[in-house]
Amino acid sequence: MNTPFSGQNLSLRARIFIAMILVTLISSILIALVSILHFQYESEEYHQDRLLRKEEQIKQHIEYVLETTPHPLTTFNISLIFREKIFEISDIHNIEVDICDLTGRLLVTSKAPMIRGQVSINIPDYILRSVKKSASQRYVDVTEKNGEKFQFSYSYLMDHIENKPIGIIRLPYKEDNTFYKSEIQKFLTLFSVVYLGMLAISIWLAYYISRYITKSLETISQRLNRTSFVEKNKKIELIANTPEIDSLIQSYNNMIDELEESANKLAQIEREGAWREMAKQVAHEIKNPLTPMRLTVQSFQRKFDSQDPNINQKLADYSKTLIQQIDTMSAVASAFSNFASMPAQQNETLDVVEVVHMALDIFNEDCIEFFPSSKEIITRIDRTQLIRIITNLVKNALQAIPEEKEDKKVVVSVKKEGTNAIIKVQDNGKGIAEEDFERIFEPKFTTKTSGMGLGLAIIKNIIENYSGSITFESKLNQGTTFKVILPIINQ
Repeated sequence: MNTPFSGQNLSLRARIFIAMILVTLISSILIALVSILHFQYESEEYHQDRLLRKEEQIKQHIEYVLETTPHPLTTFNISLIFREKIFEISDIHNIEVDICDLTGRLLVTSKAPMIRGQVSINIPDYILRSVKKSASQRYVDVTEKNGEKFQFSYSYLMDHIENKPIGIIRLPYKEDNTFYKSEIQKFLTLFSVVYLGMLAISIWLAYYISRYITKSLETISQRLNRTSFVEKNKKIELIANTPEIDSLIQSYNNMIDELEESANKLAQIEREGAWREMAKQVAHEIKNPLTPMRLTVQSFQRKFDSQDPNINQKLADYSKTLIQQIDTMSAVASAFSNFASMPAQQNETLDVVEVVHMALDIFNEDCIEFFPSSKEIITRIDRTQLIRIITNLVKNALQAIPEEKEDKKVVVSVKKEGTNAIIKVQDNGKGIAEEDFERIFEPKFTTKTSGMGLGLAIIKNIIENYSGSITFESKLNQGTTFKVILPIINQ
């Protein structure tokens, strides 16, 4: 189940826009993190280098003291040699200095004078082992206390004459990160200002780029939505300067060509199929009267007797039967001819009300009523085809009313609505069954016992050629109303 805010409900433009903003946000966060880590790394490097420099300077100073002392260079004499010098070294280099023996016991310190009986802090055994195992004979131990970071450097105090260690120098170093914290704060402040500017530019670029990318896709989408299998489709005349989208446009245009070719082939196949079906129907309708004609001729041949006193009456009946069947075949041929070859439109300026009234004059039935809402409705239309529409609808309406019905009524009305002429033909006949609604305008479909069912198909074709429409409403055993809408074409 997709929520209203799920990614699947977002448009491509929104996805591109959000993706670009996320890329900006993530890259900015990564830049800030890398910068802070870099500052921390530089701070650690600085303190390590500074401690190393201090250590080298103090060692040089201690070596100088050892070279100038009159006392023998032994562990026992360290306290004596550095009793006063330890404070001088500490003051000069501004760092606390401790000297221990090789077991880690504190011998002398610059922090405060040793007091007899005072418990001194000894060097842990793991540090002694680390100094001894180190190739540089040096070890740095890092600890934190009360939120402050300390480095303790341990290295041997050497007797360079005999090249042996006589003690261990311990230098406690407190890291002061005030400068780097200040630099980080300045950097983040400046970065925030730059980041806000970058974010604003990124939003604008994301909106522009997402709109630029999806504009061509929207054009293609609109054309795809308007693509029809029955109408001529237009190709997309657009150069997106993007290989992928240009390829998509080319594929769409190729599809339109193939679709048009397929539509033409399909239309041709449908026409051929329709003509084949029509030919079968015509052949069937013509074949029906041929059988009684053949039987009639054979019967007449078999029973013909020139001396028969009723020969004239029999000859008249025989001729009447043949004429009826010939008329049936002629009606079939005429209906097929009318459907197959519609006459060309000969538009002329005429009054719709007058032409409809004239078309109704050919009917002798008293049940036909005519109600025009205007004296005249002037338009340009083919007179013959308009008459054909009216006569066909009125004829169907009369045939739809049962013979035994007493109050027969066919009402024809004409009115003007906007730029359309509305013609209605209403009867109170038997109506049309609901299951036949969708087939009523199909060729060959009829609910009558006679005829080929081409009348409504013909007039529907005529009306649609004038960009009009024909609809109907019907209730079983109550009647049917056909409504014709024809656009009024000015001169």
